[in-house]
Formats: sequence, C-alpha cells, structure tokens
Amino acid sequence: MNTTLSEGINLAKDVNKLVESNPSEVIVIVAPPFIHLTEISKLLTRVFLSAQNCASESKGAYTGEVSVDMIKSTGAQYVIIGHSERRSYFHEDNETLFKKAKLAIDQDLIPIFCCGEQLSERESCKHFDTVKKQLDESVFKFNEIQFRKLVIAYEPVWAIGTGVNATPEQAQEMHKFIRELINKQYDEHTAEDTTILYGGSCKPSNARDLFKNPDVDGGLIGGASLQANDFMAIVQSVR
Repeated sequence: MNTTLSEGINLAKDVNKLVESNPSEVIVIVAPPFIHLTEISKLLTRVFLSAQNCASESKGAYTGEVSVDMIKSTGAQYVIIGHSERRSYFHEDNETLFKKAKLAIDQDLIPIFCCGEQLSERESCKHFDTVKKQLDESVFKFNEIQFRKLVIAYEPVWAIGTGVNATPEQAQEMHKFIRELINKQYDEHTAEDTTILYGGSCKPSNARDLFKNPDVDGGLIGGASLQANDFMAIVQSVR
C-alpha cells in the first residue's frame, strides 16, 4: 500500500525505461495497487503487470473486492495470491487461496502463489511441514496442466520487512525442498519447469548471492522495488 496514482505511474515509467535500456531475458513484473493497474498497463512495453491480490469469488455483492475478470480487463497478466501479509492480517486460509488461484487460472491470469513460515515455525523446526501443508491444501489440488500455469514464491515471513534475510543456504534449502515436493506430486519435468521466487528482504546487496542458488529462479521484491534503480539492480542480479 504505497504510492499515489501519479507516484505509481512515475515509478512504473522509470522501471520500464530502465528495462528497455538494459535488455535481457529476465521476466520483469510490476505489481502496483489496484487503482494503478489500468494506467500503468498503457505505458509498459518490456514489463509485465500483476495485481497484488484478487477476490475469492467471481462476482456479486462483495463490496470493496476486485474480481479476477476485473483484473484481467486492465491488461494485467499476473496476480499475487497468498502473500504473507494477506495470510496474517486478513486471515486468508489455504482453502480461500486455492479458490483464488483457480479463479485466476480459469481467467488465464498467472498466479504468483506465496508460501512460507513464521519465525516460531522455523525456530521449532516446523518450517518444512508448514510449507508442505500450505501447498498440499491449495495448489497441489490442481492437475498438472493447471499447476504448470503458476509461479511459486517462497516467503520466510520472519525476513519480510525486518531487514533480516534468509541466508543463501537457507533459501536454497527451502527452494530445493519445494521443487522436490513438486516432483513427488507431479513429475521431474514439472518440477524443473516451475519458477520458484524468493521473497524476504531481497535487496541489491544480497540479490546476486541469493540468485546464484540453482533452485532460486528470481525474486518477489517488496521495499526495494519502490526505488527504480534498486529494483533494476536486483533484476540485473538474476542470471
């Protein structure tokens, strides 16, 4: 919940200009607030567009909610589902997130599906169990064709907005675990083809070390994305 409309447009323009002038094969996505989507969609040339959330119902008397077809109509191609802040502050459970992801896939939006553990769960060595349960009760309900239409983002909740990031080794350990779960649920090819992003205090100073890991395919960037040059530095760290 950052930037006014004019500020958001200017930030998106700056990011798009930097991506245009530094072409690469990296897929770059911006996820502004809902009210920014339509205007920002008009100016993006080398950058894809995502919503930060969607409703768990397709339409109807749900005042204040934004449906997947509304999001689709703005020109967005992606939607973030299950961000840790949505889970924590708005009490979104795995069943609700499954409904959201299915609606998105049915509307040809690509879900960026978030999973991750709280600090207490990591300290009690329940972090693997937590992430497995989140996936088992949501996106692992999809068949292989449906599952291949989404992106996974691992968020160690204890590292979001705290300035304390997971070490590259911790990130790789969980990303490898998630990929192994996908392999067991579907097959090796699906596991290898699934993009798994890291989100948790990723910034220019640590991005390259995080992205060196074989199972870390990119980042879900929070605070560092509010500065175009910092965000671009992170993009350029993906190899």
